[in-house]
Amino acid sequence: MIQGRVHKYGDNIDTDVIIPARYCTAFTEEALAPHAMEDLDPEFVKVVQKGDVIVAGRNFGCGSSRENAPIALKGAGVSCIIATSFARIFYRNAINIGLPILESEGAVDEAETGDTLEVDLSRGLIRNLTKVKTYQVSPFPEIIQEIVDAGGMVEFAKKRIARI
Repeated sequence: MIQGRVHKYGDNIDTDVIIPARYCTAFTEEALAPHAMEDLDPEFVKVVQKGDVIVAGRNFGCGSSRENAPIALKGAGVSCIIATSFARIFYRNAINIGLPILESEGAVDEAETGDTLEVDLSRGLIRNLTKVKTYQVSPFPEIIQEIVDAGGMVEFAKKRIARI
C-alpha cells in the first residue's frame, strides 16, 4: 500500500524537465534526486517527502529515453506516479527501476496538489483520501508486480537466478 501527498503537473512533462540533461552524467538516486524537476518546479525537492505521489496529465515522461528521469524521481522520494498516459519508454524505464506507475484519467482530473492518495497496486485501487473518492484501474500483471516488489528488474533477475 502506498500513501502520499500529491504533486500535480500538466501534460507533456518531458524527461528534460524531470531531470535536466546537465545532470545526466550521473546514474544514482543520490546524485540525481537533488535535481529532480528543478527546471519545472524549483521547489519540488524542497517539499517532496518520501512516499509522495506525482499526478500528471497526458504523455508523462515524453522526450528522451533517459533512465535517469525515473531514477531521479524515485531518489527524491516519489513512491508512485499516476498520469492520464505515459510515454512508452518512460513507462518501461519506471518499471525497470521498480517505480510504480498507473494510468487513471479520473484520479488525475480530480486530484490537486496537497491531496493525500492511497494506492493499492495489487487491487488496482486509487483512493483520494482528501476528496473521499475511489478510482479503479487495471492492477499490474503479476510479473510486473514482482519486478516492482523486488525494487526493479536487476534485483528481480538476481532473485530469479538465485532460485535456479
